[in-house]
Amino acid sequence: MNALDRQLLDAARTGDTHRVRSAIEGGARVDCRDEELRTPLLLAVHGDHVEAARLLVGAGADPDAQDRREESPWLATGVTGSVRMLHVLLPAGPDLRLRNRFGGIVLIPASERGHAAYVRELLRVTDIDVDHVNRLGWTALLEAVILGDGGRAHQEVVELLLAAGANVDLPDGDGTTALEHAERRGFADIAARLRDAR
Repeated sequence: MNALDRQLLDAARTGDTHRVRSAIEGGARVDCRDEELRTPLLLAVHGDHVEAARLLVGAGADPDAQDRREESPWLATGVTGSVRMLHVLLPAGPDLRLRNRFGGIVLIPASERGHAAYVRELLRVTDIDVDHVNRLGWTALLEAVILGDGGRAHQEVVELLLAAGANVDLPDGDGTTALEHAERRGFADIAARLRDAR
């Protein structure tokens, strides 16, 4: 790896926009990779360095470049839940069907983590598949219930998914629905919303 590429990776990791711009203008490869195959844009997304990411996207960085763990800048926005970063990456044309190592699209980790504002905006500005099923047999709705804590954020995510047309009767790989999971976990508010949606 040459010095300019290393500078770009380091600058993106720390959010140093001056050094990001300098490296790009000096000829650094905008999609160079570190030892884990992470690109500068992925490192910027991890740190929620919005302005650094904006510079990288403007220079043509790939929002779908996946690292060793099959994470990409686009998929990472669902993990961080950054609405600002979502809007920085959208003009780069990310693949809404891109899957992480669990076979999930960006909506699923966002729902699991209770990133309600992100889920709301993602559903508003894209036509992402609300019923995508990952390798575990789970949809975003199932993950919000199975891996969520039943609190206000996850309740809101469930409401948003239902409003977007999520299929409340899609079961997991064992045949258990989101409603059955909610009842088993004692999530009374979520269970009531799921019953109402049937």
